[in-house]
Order: sequence, then structure tokens, then C-alpha cells
Amino acid sequence: MEGRRKGVLAVLIILVGLAASGSSYEIIEGPKNLTVLQGSEARFNCTVSPGWRLIMWALNNTVVLSLTPSEPIITSDRFTSSSYQVDGNFVSEMVIHNVQLNDSGRIRCSLQNSEVDATAFLSVQAMGDLYIPGGSLSVIEDEPCNVTCRATGWTQLPDISWEIGVPVSHSSYFSTLEPGDFPSATSILTLTPQGNGMLTCVATMSSLQVSKSVTVNLTVVQPPLGSIDKPNTSLPTWAIVLLAVSLSLLLILVIVLIVIFCCCCVSGREKKESSYQSEIRKSAQVKTTNQETSETKLRSGNENRGYSSDEPRAAEADSIPPRSREFGVLEQQSRTHAYQDQDLHWPSHSASGPRVSVNVASPRKVRNVTMV
Repeated sequence: MEGRRKGVLAVLIILVGLAASGSSYEIIEGPKNLTVLQGSEARFNCTVSPGWRLIMWALNNTVVLSLTPSEPIITSDRFTSSSYQVDGNFVSEMVIHNVQLNDSGRIRCSLQNSEVDATAFLSVQAMGDLYIPGGSLSVIEDEPCNVTCRATGWTQLPDISWEIGVPVSHSSYFSTLEPGDFPSATSILTLTPQGNGMLTCVATMSSLQVSKSVTVNLTVVQPPLGSIDKPNTSLPTWAIVLLAVSLSLLLILVIVLIVIFCCCCVSGREKKESSYQSEIRKSAQVKTTNQETSETKLRSGNENRGYSSDEPRAAEADSIPPRSREFGVLEQQSRTHAYQDQDLHWPSHSASGPRVSVNVASPRKVRNVTMV
């Protein structure tokens, strides 16, 4: 503090000593606006015409550096001066070392006994922290996962990007702002890893073209046994494709088996129908053969002229009234007795001749059998 007071007193003495002398010098070109990073250097130039007696540099209306034609008057080690000639004009350069955030403000270059000055603005930016919570990561292969990167304490919001050194099937990221005294940003990377590698989060300050990065290791592990049966778990792509192909082949096989079964059923029915029809034909042929045989036998035998069928008589008996039916029965009995008497008086034949058997047990029906 004492050195700074002495510097101020020296400047005042010089100003008082030069106040009486007039001057015609002027500022040809003043300093320019500048944005620097915290902890770096800031340089400002002020070009003046020949004949000047005193150049003063002020930061936020406080004189921090003075310069005479013989020597500079330095009040702080953070503020230094250098000079050189350009086209016969004098160029004074003020250098601010280890710039801090509170150095941001107005820079002014002025001359003694001159109402004209030149100003510029100094902007100091600070790079805050950049980190990935949790450090190194261990994730499951072929399962989506999120990686978060946070930038805090930055005076100007950086642009966050990712450098992916991991084999992935899909990746995307987005950034969001978080309120606070200093703006902070969060970037979330979503990826589906398929192998081990490195992930790098990069924060870039566009105004200064400076960046800061952080890198973490990502390790891929195999899914645990039975994880497929757990809810909210997805199968890997190769498993889904294999399952789809297997189901398609199984469906085709089922369709083929159904078609073969239907064809077998149809052919079986046709065989049964053909066998049934052949049986019918055989039975019809057998009946025809039997009929022909019986007819042949009948034709080869002798006709019994004395046989009378009972069916016409039964039909007539049904159609006759009761009294007539009784009368018919009596008449038939009388006829039967007459036949029996007649048969009894037939002469006997030789042993080789035909034998006649008379059935007298029933008064109603008579069966005559002739043996040939």
C-alpha cells in the first residue's frame, strides 16, 4: 500500500510540474476491447503523436500505470509497460498479468493537458469445473445406458460435446441449463455399448476458442444369467433376429404337416370308399351267382305238380268275412280228409319208386315232398 501511495504522489508531482507547459500532441489510436481467460495476460496499446509529456493508464477509473518519456511509473507488479515506435509515433503497451475476474471493466488511456482520451472494455472469463459423476463406468453389453457430464462455475456457458472411443450400436446426447449464481450446463449421453473403451466430455468456450475435457473408462460386462426373464429387460438384436427366424421356420413346418395330414385323410377316405364299393360289387356278384345256381338247380329237378302254395289262400282268407272264413276252414278240412282218404288207397310202389310222405298232424296245411 505504501508503494502505491508513493506512486500516486509521484504522478501528481509530475502532473503539477507539467501543468504550466502547453502541448499540441494527441492520441492517434486507443486500446481495443479484449476478452481473456482468467489467469492469463491482457495487453492494451495506445498510440500517441510526438511531443507528449505523460501517458496514464486507468482501470475502472483508477490509475494503475503512468509513463514519462524517461521511464514508466509502476504502482503494481501486475501492471507493466512496454513501448516502441511506429511511423514516427509512440506506442505505449500496458500488460496486465494474472488477470482476475474483478479486473473486468473499463480501460482508459489519457494524456496530460488533453481533454481527449481513449477507452476499451476488458472482459475476463473463467473456466469452471467439468466432471463426470461416478468416474469410471461399468455397464451391460448391448443395453442402453446414460452418461452424464456437468460443467459448473463457468462465467460463460460452454458448448459440450462428446468423443466416443467405444464401439456402439447407437448414441445421442443433449444439453440442458441449470440455474444458479454461475450458469451451469449438463449433457447426457445415451449409448448402447458393444465393447470397452474411453468416453471424453469436451466443454468449449466459443468466445475464446478454449476448451476443457474430462475422460473416463467404460467397461462392458456380460448380462447376468436369468436377466432375460426379468421385467423391463430387452433382448439383444441378434437374439431377436434368431427368435424371429426360428418362429418363421416353425410356422412353415406346422403348415406343411397340416397339408400332409389333410392329404392322408383324403386318400384314406378314397380308399375306404373304393373298398366299400368293391365289397358291394362282390356281394352283388355273389348274389347273382347264387341266384343263377338256384335257378339252375330248379331247372335240373322235377316239378311237383301236386304242391299248392298257401299264400294265395291266406290272402283270400284275409279278405273273406268271418262267417265265410269259418266256412272256408270247414271246407278245407273236408278236402284235406278227402285227400288223406285218397292217399291211403294209393297202390304201393316198388322200392325204387318215389315215396310219398303225408303229414296229418295239422288239419290246415299239407306239405307234399317228392324225393327224386
